[in-house]
Amino acid sequence: MKRKILAALLASTMILSLVGCGGNGGAASTDDGAAATTDEAAPAADDAAAPAADDAAAPAAEGEETLTVWCWDPAFNLNAMYEAEKVYQKDHPNFKLNVVETPWDDIQTKVTTAATSGDLSTLPDIFLMQDNAFQKNVISFPDVCADLTNSGIDFSQFAAGKTAYSVIDGKNYGVPFDNGAVVACYRTDYLEQAGLTVDDFTDITFDQYLENGKKVLEATGKPLISMQAGECDLIMMMMQSAGASLFNEDGTANIVGNDTLKVVMETYKKLKDEGVLVEVNSWDEYVGSIVSGDVAGTINGCWIMASIQTAEDQSGNWAITNMPSLVGVSGATNYSNNGGSSWAVTTNCKDQALAADFLASTFAGSTELYDNILPSGALATWAPAGDSDAYGAPSDFFGGDAVSAKIVDFSTKVPSNITGVYYYEARNAVATAITNYINGADIDAEMQTAADTVNFNMGQ
Repeated sequence: MKRKILAALLASTMILSLVGCGGNGGAASTDDGAAATTDEAAPAADDAAAPAADDAAAPAAEGEETLTVWCWDPAFNLNAMYEAEKVYQKDHPNFKLNVVETPWDDIQTKVTTAATSGDLSTLPDIFLMQDNAFQKNVISFPDVCADLTNSGIDFSQFAAGKTAYSVIDGKNYGVPFDNGAVVACYRTDYLEQAGLTVDDFTDITFDQYLENGKKVLEATGKPLISMQAGECDLIMMMMQSAGASLFNEDGTANIVGNDTLKVVMETYKKLKDEGVLVEVNSWDEYVGSIVSGDVAGTINGCWIMASIQTAEDQSGNWAITNMPSLVGVSGATNYSNNGGSSWAVTTNCKDQALAADFLASTFAGSTELYDNILPSGALATWAPAGDSDAYGAPSDFFGGDAVSAKIVDFSTKVPSNITGVYYYEARNAVATAITNYINGADIDAEMQTAADTVNFNMGQ
């Protein structure tokens, strides 16, 4: 079985670079977890401070406490690490970080290579891992990531749904970072033409969403939402909103007989058939449909707000609220997640206590840090950050609403789900199933085919 899992992981390394957690282009993507939720521009990262991805760890001078970190996106993740370094240095003046810019697909490849070769010495002290790949890596390579359960980090202060991505067999292996809480975004000027407000879309069901969408479509000619054809981001968001998964606790596929998945597929098709949802061909077309005003809104991870805010002429005409809930599904909520990442400490780290204390004092313990990185779009899932003045500041673009604090609150209500080793294979199988179902295929037959595909991959 271990060899089968390894083969799947090696194949998924290539898939991850193309698929990621959601969109693979545009101003923001779920891979980056970026969410520009303020009206300030993201600051440029200090290029001189970021060594090339192939640089070796810098030697520490005498008395220095140095940790090497791998992460991607200079203006977002690297910037957050530099700010964390400054915060920690106030009480630890000898502390330094060697932050190495490393694309996510390169990190996955390096981790896979190190683990399969049995030589973990090539790994850094800390690296950033996409949430949806966390369980895959820890289960497949149990020697790579350090157990942080008793490290002094208070995981109870993070959103439970976010923390669950890096919990395996009851143990914590990751420190949650950026927020992928789902938001429903709406053009308030379009809603007004239909006699509606954002309140009419708050705490609603998908049945109510459909009816409101028909009103908006009739009044403006605009669908409520667009989605990229052949992808299943919305499907997965709807699933998690009810705490449902494509896998069981024991790792077996949970597709055939999954009543929640069936409701989700039927709901998606109904939205499309009624014209409330329109499919586009690419990520760029998806973002373009939003910022050009071709649709009245979107539902996605909060990072999508960065792309929305590129339409500066629409400032003041947008609002956010929670997503609709599924009808007739046990455990249905108005909250979900799409995208995001967490920090892992490797077993190669020579001072795991230092690494844990650094993370506990910054990403798991510093309101100052989260205030400092908020302008770059780094939104916390660490609940205490939402109480700060910076998070409570109004956003002119989103109608004066304190959207940052609202999103942190959303993240605390997201149900957890199971990703497992074959998450991306299951996503792709379900994406094919929903496409075929929309085009007239039998839903039960498509769910069976999807399950057969996943089971085949798991059996390799």
